[in-house]
Amino acid sequence: MKALVSALLFCSLIPIVGCNAENGLISPAGNVVTKVMLNGDQQPVYSISFKGTTIVEPSELGIIVDGVNLGVGVTIGEPVHSTSDTTYVSRGNDTEARDHYNLYTFPVQHTASGREYSLEFRLYDDGVAYRYIVPGSGVQRVGGESSSWKILAGAKTWYFERLTPGWKLKSYAGTWLTVPVGKLHTATPKKVGPIQGTPLIFDLPDDLGYAVVTKAATYNYSGMRLEAVGDRTLVANFTEGADGFDVDGMITTPWRVTMLADDLNELVNSDLIENLNPAPDPELFADTSYIKPGRSAWSWETRGLDSVETQAEFIQLAGEMGFEYSTVDDGWKEWENPWGTMKSLCDLGRPLGVGVFLWVHSNDIDDPANDYQEMRDYFDKVAAAGSVGLKIDFMNGETKVLVDFEIAVLKNAAMRKLLINFHGCHAATGEARTYPNEVTREGIRGIEVNKHKEGQLPASHNAALTFTRFVVGQGDYTPILYTNPGPTTCAHQFATLVTFYSPLQTYAEHPATMMHASKLKDAFPVMQVIPTVWDETIVLPESEIGVLTAMARRSGEDWFVGVVNGAGQRDYTLDLSFLPAGDYEVEMVSDDLAAEPVDVTSFGFNLKAKGKIGEWKTTVPFKVNRGTAHRSEPLQILMAEGGGYFAVFRKK
Repeated sequence: MKALVSALLFCSLIPIVGCNAENGLISPAGNVVTKVMLNGDQQPVYSISFKGTTIVEPSELGIIVDGVNLGVGVTIGEPVHSTSDTTYVSRGNDTEARDHYNLYTFPVQHTASGREYSLEFRLYDDGVAYRYIVPGSGVQRVGGESSSWKILAGAKTWYFERLTPGWKLKSYAGTWLTVPVGKLHTATPKKVGPIQGTPLIFDLPDDLGYAVVTKAATYNYSGMRLEAVGDRTLVANFTEGADGFDVDGMITTPWRVTMLADDLNELVNSDLIENLNPAPDPELFADTSYIKPGRSAWSWETRGLDSVETQAEFIQLAGEMGFEYSTVDDGWKEWENPWGTMKSLCDLGRPLGVGVFLWVHSNDIDDPANDYQEMRDYFDKVAAAGSVGLKIDFMNGETKVLVDFEIAVLKNAAMRKLLINFHGCHAATGEARTYPNEVTREGIRGIEVNKHKEGQLPASHNAALTFTRFVVGQGDYTPILYTNPGPTTCAHQFATLVTFYSPLQTYAEHPATMMHASKLKDAFPVMQVIPTVWDETIVLPESEIGVLTAMARRSGEDWFVGVVNGAGQRDYTLDLSFLPAGDYEVEMVSDDLAAEPVDVTSFGFNLKAKGKIGEWKTTVPFKVNRGTAHRSEPLQILMAEGGGYFAVFRKK
């Protein structure tokens, strides 16, 4: 690292305690500190400390515009400081988010070219975000960034991996693995390469907590990946590479984010990514009554698309289950009179309270000509058919072209009161705050891969997801597949309905299997009451990334608990001190270790021609128990290897 020279930090226009060169920029409570300096090349570098420990060591900043590296050979003026403290209605882990930060805006001038731009830092008590704002008119070409993070030694990195060449950074659907931060640059096979998708999660040494490196508010820009270059350092990377990408007018980059947390509960409950996105347009979202969280039936895993009659059956079964939606997947446009048929299916669902999502390949609607005329015409047909929204698939990346496409989708869908579920896409960066009609997105390795040649999901992956992919936002894992569960139990599958967050929860299993299979039906009435959004979330003791996820979530006055075991058979003590005072009735779904393993094909509607059951053809069944509970009386749980536990507590 080049020698660091004197910091260029000055007190803001609004005086605050500790705003000086020695102490740096500070968060509202003072537990997060960022220092901005210049190195020997007159290039900005920054560091981040959390409660007195340096988490991000001095790391370079900079952006290349029109072939000029605006990060090297600069002068920096005094930062303008402001503070903000607001709240807004949230959707997900809780119902209200607090957006409290100190903002520091540095004027920067590139000496050789004379170009001026701004470097903004937002400091929160749970993280730091920065971005570049480069004025200009006409088209400006971004050639990359030198934005980087050097993570402190001893951290353990969690990253996702998909070994199929070319697909890792298209689908963003990899299995979550861990490696020491110093070995991240060599962890991925050469055929895949050292470039990682966001987020990357760091389990910090010496019980210092957790850090996450990611991005937020990805609009009018290419999506950032991260290249592990050695020496514990990550550097911003873009799909377009040296060719760069064009931005019309002023460049406002997405936020480059470092999330910080003492423990997993703080990490899961952070609103940082959501906070960094703009509020919804009040005109575009003047009416949000059509944006309704819910559950969807889905035939793809168990029956494929099959026939029109099959889709009609699934819509009727969704109504019988009390589900709000049914999803018609790939292939329906090949039906005779597809739009007329789809209108008939939507008409069938309406009196049942079941809205219909339609699948579409992004290639069918991605032509940007005439302000996406092709897309707008298609969406008009969707609305005319009576569909509630679209599942849009195979964006396969996050180039600026694809990011622009996604935002055009969300805007045009909102104009027609349509909901959107993105698949084959990058992970969330908070878009759902600005466009709440995005009810979920993939960018996650979900249960559908159990039928693929790549193999079935390990239980450890499911035990990692809550603290990795889900910390940046909603994910369409498509939970519940009793008939092809891989190395997990039925109770493990059930518990993911609590531990995995998605306002639209698309169930992979056949509805008739869930409702009527002899070894499963007792749990279905319990399943029917599980919501998809929550009023409060608490991560419970003993949770560990990849090993155990234990979580309590509140909906109204009811508390739901999900425990996902990613390792071997274990006892777990469920501490109920999160419950308010009083006596509770409890319904529990747990591993039945006394029962014989069951053949998954015995459940009824097993996979048709869409895939294979795979290596695990038997599983541990579950049992359903009812009783009473009190906050002072912990519950003892025995979970199978790859097992799980679910409970719902209702006050008497």
